[in-house]
Amino acid sequence: MPDIFYIEDDLDYIDIVESALTQVDQQTSLKSIDDGIIALQTLQQLADDKSLPRLVLLDWNLNGVSGLDILRKIRESQTLKQVPVVVFSTSDNPRDIHSSIEFGANAYVTKPLGYLNIISCLTSIHHFWLKTAAVVN
Repeated sequence: MPDIFYIEDDLDYIDIVESALTQVDQQTSLKSIDDGIIALQTLQQLADDKSLPRLVLLDWNLNGVSGLDILRKIRESQTLKQVPVVVFSTSDNPRDIHSSIEFGANAYVTKPLGYLNIISCLTSIHHFWLKTAAVVN
């Protein structure tokens, strides 16, 4: 069971996040998937195996299946709907932010520029969602 399930279609950004997360906490496991359809299938398999991630980190602007579509599927699933979803996107468009919250995202975070800022952002996400927030799984 991964602590964080990361859905992101930019392979370079996956590498950056994986590296940055090791700076935040080497014990936190991260599973990254770069394809929305495979991500949904993998999430369902994790749900079937009763090994849900503690957090889904979801890019909003994906190729093929959109972040909105993935969020909708997560929230429609009896087993997945309880997993917190943080949208992690380059977009700071108010419509994207509003739509993500309207359809059940727990938070929306705009991807920061620069490696140190990414570490700082992931530190905040990690601290809140994996250390502080009371989440039922």
